[in-house]
Amino acid sequence: MTEVTAVSAEGTGSPEGGPRVVAALEAASVRRHTTGQVILDDIHWSVRAGEHWALLGANGAGKTTLLRLIGALMHPTTGTVEVLGHRLGRVDVRELRARIGLVSSAQKVPLDAPAHTVVLTGHTGTVQPLWRKYDSEVRDRADALLSELEIKELAERPFGVCSGGQRARVLVARALMADPSLLLLDEPFNALDLPSREDLIDTMHRLAVTRTSLATITVTHHLEELSPAIGHVLLLKEGRVLTSGPAAEVLTGVRLTECFGRPIEVSRHEGRWLARSGGR
Repeated sequence: MTEVTAVSAEGTGSPEGGPRVVAALEAASVRRHTTGQVILDDIHWSVRAGEHWALLGANGAGKTTLLRLIGALMHPTTGTVEVLGHRLGRVDVRELRARIGLVSSAQKVPLDAPAHTVVLTGHTGTVQPLWRKYDSEVRDRADALLSELEIKELAERPFGVCSGGQRARVLVARALMADPSLLLLDEPFNALDLPSREDLIDTMHRLAVTRTSLATITVTHHLEELSPAIGHVLLLKEGRVLTSGPAAEVLTGVRLTECFGRPIEVSRHEGRWLARSGGR
């Protein structure tokens, strides 16, 4: 194993005694090696325990690359990235990834495996189940997560015949098997119909209420997909941070118009956001 920094794996504490930092980027940049193209440029950002962030920007803004940095799936070209107290380049990223929950509609899981088995694979971080690794305690934990996410009835249902919304909640349960301090959601609402979208939003809101130390980062294209728990937003434009901060300060018509390059109106109702765009 490579050298590990002498900081708690659960993140760095705050000098003011506030919530610990679970992810911190300082002047982080990513350039494509073959062409020199700048994907991310001089990113400064920190996420603390219990915070729920939305990551927004146009296609090609660098959202997925930024999430991959925080997920320890790649390294910055320059600058530093620290996740759960460990600096990328000084830690065995395989062990670090095991402490980060990731949910993506593009995740590969066996379609013929029952939902309970799919959740179990979150314990080992594998696509196929490793049955010798799953003792009764691990199996009970998978049962408990299915119950917590209100999909216990899906336990024996093959993943491939679950609806899109059911699959999304199964993948959230799978990500929670490692009891992560940080949960990353990369367009989890992709291709969901309205009821399924609302079910997943309700799920994320409940998790924010019941797991008060869990930090989440959600990449999405639509403000309507943000749960009322989202308290912070980062806007990316052409690989740079346009602005970041409390949701009420960032999710404005002026800011989103600047970010997406066309007039956008923003409204809020009972904690939920709505964005509409007219002509140019």
